[in-house]
This record gives sequence, structure tokens and C-alpha cells, in this order.
Amino acid sequence: MNNSEVGDNPLQSVLLRARQAQVEVARVPLQERNRVLMEMAAVLRQASPDIDLANQEDVQSAKDSGLAETLVKRLYLTNAKIEGLARSLEALVGLADPIGRGQGRTVLANGLALETIRVPLGVIGLIFESRPGVAVEAGGLAVKSGNAIILRGGKEAKRSIQALADAWRKALERVGLPRDLIQCLDDPDRRLAEALMHLHGLDLLIPRGGRGLIETVVHHATVPVIETGIGNCHLYVDGSADLDMALHILADGKLGNPSVCNALETLLVHRQVAPAFLPLAHQRLAKEGVVFHGDLESRQWVSAMLPATDEDYAEEYLGLEIAVKVVADVNEALKHIAQYGSNHSEAIVADSYAVGQTFLDEVDAAAVYWNASTRFTDGFEFGLGAEVGISTQKLHARGPMGLEALTTWKTIAYGSGQTRDL
Repeated sequence: MNNSEVGDNPLQSVLLRARQAQVEVARVPLQERNRVLMEMAAVLRQASPDIDLANQEDVQSAKDSGLAETLVKRLYLTNAKIEGLARSLEALVGLADPIGRGQGRTVLANGLALETIRVPLGVIGLIFESRPGVAVEAGGLAVKSGNAIILRGGKEAKRSIQALADAWRKALERVGLPRDLIQCLDDPDRRLAEALMHLHGLDLLIPRGGRGLIETVVHHATVPVIETGIGNCHLYVDGSADLDMALHILADGKLGNPSVCNALETLLVHRQVAPAFLPLAHQRLAKEGVVFHGDLESRQWVSAMLPATDEDYAEEYLGLEIAVKVVADVNEALKHIAQYGSNHSEAIVADSYAVGQTFLDEVDAAAVYWNASTRFTDGFEFGLGAEVGISTQKLHARGPMGLEALTTWKTIAYGSGQTRDL
């Protein structure tokens, strides 16, 4: 788009085109929407060398600008990742159509028959940072659920996102659906991101990125917003835990991919097992470069830890650092999580049924794990095909947002002349 758009908001005509395209896609049968996904998968594979080249340019520019290495890693879009994105679209094809699914029919005493069914939300805005593959995942979910989407990616991934937007246009045109179904705002002017936050008529805006982006959108947007993704995730190792299992889950949560929102940031350990577990944990993670920030009691068992502060316990490190605290029991662990957690994903390792169930029942988070890694909080892992974000709030959607989260309800009434007051 360019700055010649007319109206009070420079994106008003973008919204209008998206609305017109969305009305059209909502009418087409599932087979046509699935065809778009299959075509996009094919286009991705065909254009993989060009997409990879554009991505290499983004990565090099980011490195030259001094962008932090953890953020640079988020930019990578290798041939293998492009193939993974193509497969995720093919997985979406195999999922049930969310549109038209109902809750059954209810007949009132007056004979009026009511049926509530799922319908598309309409036009969705997505502001995201760094990860260019989001343009594929979010676009696929939007198409399958009968929505239009307006994408605003980070400037660091500009070339990659442009290449992926071109691929979407080709796929849509091959099937005969309007290319404005998926629009990408490629102008780096920050005023366009602000305009998206105030685009009257936009049905939903989703910010996907770091704390700064999410808080800015949540605090300043005048359109409906889903708060996503800040992940200060905890692992609590109970006194009844299998320590080998706990060590394996800890390593997966911290080392698997430390730059993602479902990675572990804080380790809580029961006082009973701290002397045995903390040296093992430090030995396992420190050799991979993980820096430990511990409370006084933790540092009694591992002297190499740095002193932990309140800021450490509240931090989403997104890197090779972890905060540690020794606690008396599950109740103290829950109290700590309630104070510092981000309502994203929390995990416990425990053999005790009573302790494990207490944790599951009482922790306030979108996803809670008993003897499993927080790294499973992901749309693909949850069988949703992909996600547009992970909601950490409680209205409309919570957790990984797949197809169903991009729909709303419509109640249809079948009558035979019923009136209320006459």
C-alpha cells in the first residue's frame, strides 16, 4: 500500500478491500478454501530458493545492525523451515471446517427453533515481530476459517514477508479468490501500525511479539485486541518428583528453543530435593551456557549462581538464563507463580497425585502440565494445524489460537409467525 490512501485513517481502503474479499471467501465451500492452502504449499516449495535468498538478506541486515542474536535466530527461514510451513498448510487441510458447526437446535415453548452456529470473525489485523513464518501460519488459518487478514510484520523481516505475501497472492489468484484476502503492510512507517490499532471496523487485532509490542497494542488500541504470548513460564519440581524426569523436562524447556514464549524462565524446587536436584540441573544446563540467578537458599547448593532479584523472577529472558528459587511446598510455588507469572504455561513434576492435582486446579495459566514440558504450548502440537498467537487472557480465546478462535457465534431462529408482544 502507499500513503495516498484516503479517509481519516490511511488504512480505511485496505479494510474495505479486505471486507469485500472476506465476504466472498465466507461464501465459498470448504473445498475451495482448502484448494488455496494446497496451492500455497505448492507455491512455497516452488519459490523456496527466492524466499530463502530474501531471508538471507534480512538476516545479514539484522546482524549488521547489531540486533541481538536471540532475535536474529527468530528471523531464520531456511529451506527446511519453508518445507515445514508447507506441511503445516497441508495439515490444516485435513482439519474440520469451523464454519457452520453448531450446538444443536433448541425449540422454545412457542415453537421458535434456535440454532447457534460458528461464523467467521471477519477482518483480522496481526502485528508481529521477527518470525516471518507467521505470515504463512496466520494466513492459512484466516483462509480456512473464512476470514480476511491484514499483516503488519517487523521491519527486520521485511524482505522475507514480502516474498511470502507474493506467494499468497499467487495461490489466491490460481484458485480465483481475491488477492486482498491477505494483505501485507510493507511500509516501515510506524504510523501505519498505529493506524491499524485505531482502524474502526477491524474485527480483531492480535499483537504477536515481545513485551513492548504487546503492551503498546493492549494499552493504546481502540479496536478489539487479544493479548498474546509473553511467557514467563515456570517448572516446579516437587519433593515427590522423579528427578531424572524433572531434569529431562527442565533441559527441554530451557534448551530446546530458549527464544520462544513457551520456554522455561524460572525453576522452583522443593526444599526436600533441592540439595540433590540443583547441582544436577546446574551441571546439565551450565555446560550449554545457561546462566543461573538463584535465591540465597539455591546458592547454598550451587555457589556459581548469581543472586536473583525481583526483576529476574519477572523476566522473560528468551535466552540462556534462568531464575531459581527453593520453596517449602506446592502452595509456596503457586504463590510465587501468581506473583510473577504471565498466565501462559506452567509445569509441575510430581509423583504425588494430591500435589499434582492441586497444581493443575489452582495455577492460573492458559496451559498447565503435569510431568511434561511447557514447550508443547503450540498450535501445531495441540493439533490445531498452526496458531495466530497464544492468548494469555480469558475472554473469547485462551491458549494457542487456531481455527475455532477465529470464529464467533451466530444464532439462527426458525419461526412460523411468532411475535413477542402482539
